[in-house]
Amino acid sequence: MTTWPVQDAKARFSELLDACVSKGPQIVTRRGAETAVLVPISEWKRMREAARPSLKALLLSDFSRADFAPPKRPRARRRPHAAL
Repeated sequence: MTTWPVQDAKARFSELLDACVSKGPQIVTRRGAETAVLVPISEWKRMREAARPSLKALLLSDFSRADFAPPKRPRARRRPHAAL
């Protein structure tokens, strides 16, 4: 992957975009620190689909989506047994 300082990425955006399409992901840095990555749309779509679990996987997983306990239900009252 090629690294682009943010100033060069802004000044030569068309070149950055062409490099992304032809050579793959391009890294943009700000003050020497990696800040962002420009990826081709096909790779972005592939990564999004791979990251999205199927409904079957969600239902079978141990992961819960909510951190709350169900409310306590009062104890059921039984009717007294009728004597015959």
